[in-house]
Amino acid sequence: MKREALLGAMYASMLESMGPSHWWPGDTPFEIAVGAILTQNTNWANVEKAIDNLKRADALSALAIRDMPLPELAELIRPSGYFRMKAQRLKDFTAFLDAECGLDIEALMDADPDATRESLLAVRGIGPETADSILLYALGMPTFVVDSYTRRILSRHALIPEDAPYDEMRDFFMDVLEPDASMFNEFHALLVRVAKDWCRKGEPLCDKCPLAPYLP
Repeated sequence: MKREALLGAMYASMLESMGPSHWWPGDTPFEIAVGAILTQNTNWANVEKAIDNLKRADALSALAIRDMPLPELAELIRPSGYFRMKAQRLKDFTAFLDAECGLDIEALMDADPDATRESLLAVRGIGPETADSILLYALGMPTFVVDSYTRRILSRHALIPEDAPYDEMRDFFMDVLEPDASMFNEFHALLVRVAKDWCRKGEPLCDKCPLAPYLP
């Protein structure tokens, strides 16, 4: 089966089995971007606690984070882990927003996706997965997010080597799929859900998985 047809079939099987995912949680594009940064090396429950702290402190805005003393910001996001490092990353991100769009992240929605991606990757602490998460989920740009769950599924289905570079895995999708942000959003979310519920790291439940028909 050609790659485009295979990916389309896998997407349809997951969507039929699980239904829409409604990702990414967040009330504003800036909140979604903050979540993408805070979720590095931790689980979402811890990120939610940190974001709740920012909301209670009326500090969930680019202006507030830019102007807040670093130790105070670090304390607010302590539940997310690596909180001093992540506080600096949020500072660097808001400095980027200040320079690029006057702290108005929504102004980036009409920018060139490739150029914006390169600019984000130049921000200290923002790697490809975080940059693509911000582009896709916060800005609605058509880029595919790859994570450890995606890597696990692709390698177990013998579609790509387990040690393939990030951009090679991203291109595996983007080279053949139409650049549709809403579909990329749903596709990635479905892969994450499959990996958590069936394609587990330790004991995969292949016989019950929606992607079982596509195993080699």
